[in-house]
Amino acid sequence: MPILQSKIKRIAILVTSVLAIGIIGYMGLSNYNFIDAVYMTVITVTTVGFGELKPFSPEEKVFTIFLILTSITLFGYAVSAFSEYLVSGKLFEHFKHRKVEKQIGYLKGHTIVCGFGRNGKQAIVKLNNYNKKFVVVEKDKEIVDFLDSENILNIEGDATLDETLLKAGIKNASFLITALPSDANNLFVVLTASQLNKNCTIISRASNESSYSKLKIAGANNVIMPDKLGGNHMASLVTTPDVIEFVDRLTIEGETTANLEEIAVDDLPKKYINQTILDLDLRRQTGCTVIGFKNPDKDYVINPEADIKLIEGSHLIVLGRPEQIIKLRQLF
Repeated sequence: MPILQSKIKRIAILVTSVLAIGIIGYMGLSNYNFIDAVYMTVITVTTVGFGELKPFSPEEKVFTIFLILTSITLFGYAVSAFSEYLVSGKLFEHFKHRKVEKQIGYLKGHTIVCGFGRNGKQAIVKLNNYNKKFVVVEKDKEIVDFLDSENILNIEGDATLDETLLKAGIKNASFLITALPSDANNLFVVLTASQLNKNCTIISRASNESSYSKLKIAGANNVIMPDKLGGNHMASLVTTPDVIEFVDRLTIEGETTANLEEIAVDDLPKKYINQTILDLDLRRQTGCTVIGFKNPDKDYVINPEADIKLIEGSHLIVLGRPEQIIKLRQLF
């Protein structure tokens, strides 16, 4: 905390100054060597009550009185500053921030969620279900207190600022979700994050159609418009209700309830690289079915042919019952 650190620095400078004045004063007034001057200064400043090395002259007595009064005043100021932070809770807050920064420092490949509104809450519920590590960035103090009470790792601050994202570990993050209510603020976050970590996958919320292209140009890999998705979903329940109901049943809520799974070909055993989907033989080994294929150019093939090659950089989308998906994860 900057204020606390500045007071600590001020106290340290004052203590050093008093000690230096005492040492120089005793060396000059009493002709003590350095060690004797340090000894006299320390016992005087700490008021331990030991006697002087030799009888003091009036000038030395006046200087000693000045040194004692100065040290007592300095001690009172230090106690007052410490008590202020202890009573106000700022000291504990300082140590909490240090602890959080240390925890974030250990994270690699985590997700940063900017904003704990409606969409941000839904995002961290899903991340929790999949046991993914994440850090929430929020500037509302009440929400930060709630996150602390729930033991959710968070950073209090403005997500549009470089230093806030750096505290959240943007350099080591693999994903960033910005779900702030303002499209302009989301745009700032996307610009900042894309500059700080070019390998980070950025997902942004948008409210207006006009913001979509701006966010993509700024560096967002995906732009989600919740209102548009909600409207499309409701209309689809009118036009194709059975299809939508079936899709809704394909849950991807968590690791033990998922019906859909994504497999990176690069993560498969080396013997399957450059083989075909048929060679993978997922249906026989796990009961799952490959329903989608994404090539390195990010083009999707729905219901891909069995002879499609599993080249590096591609992904498979697999469908199955929860127990089949679990078996799939165990095997691959």
